[in-house]
Amino acid sequence: MNENEKTKEYIPEILEYDPDIDGDDEHLIRDAYLEKKDDLLEKIKKAKEKNRGERKVRR
Repeated sequence: MNENEKTKEYIPEILEYDPDIDGDDEHLIRDAYLEKKDDLLEKIKKAKEKNRGERKVRR
């Protein structure tokens, strides 16, 4: 039996979301952290641009 024959019969199991098992608010905490991170990065970026003024950055 080769690989194609083995996978031909495979039927993936459909998983249902269960908040009691999966945790219903963890994704909200992660989203809040990511939003805060984006806000802080934007503030830092603007502060650096303001501080830099007309000077050019060379790397």
